[in-house]
Amino acid sequence: MAQVKSASKSDPNYKVVAENRRARFDYAIETDLECGIILEGSEVKSLRGGGANIAESYAAVEDGELWLVNAYVAPYKQAKTFQHEERRRRKLLVSRKELSDLWNSTQRKGMTLVPLVLYFNHRGMAKIKIGVAKGKKLHDKRETSAKRDWSRQKSRLLKDHG
Repeated sequence: MAQVKSASKSDPNYKVVAENRRARFDYAIETDLECGIILEGSEVKSLRGGGANIAESYAAVEDGELWLVNAYVAPYKQAKTFQHEERRRRKLLVSRKELSDLWNSTQRKGMTLVPLVLYFNHRGMAKIKIGVAKGKKLHDKRETSAKRDWSRQKSRLLKDHG
């Protein structure tokens, strides 16, 4: 029997390169979508070394294409003549149906496309997970923080007295 290979932590090809941890605090994520990303060779080498930041970046639908804007990929030292631009716009790969769904959702009031995780999948391909999100107000952030604190306190109580 053939074994099915899963994208688990023990998989040598699966690797999270950059994560936007602040996104789930600042935005209410409605849906998320896995996208391919077009990279140059030196960008892939740099990402394998872990040099990326997607915290200040966002995705946008422009001229019928999906773009990742303001994502930082560190320069690759060994690429002397074929060096990439660090904060260039990178094209994201999605199907036409998914692209039209993303465009429709961003036209609604307050919706934006936020990158959540940049990673290499189990086949070694660079992927990015994009979330369709709505910005949270200050009281929503306080409510999220209060729920998180209560769940921690509840688990401690159950652990001690359970």
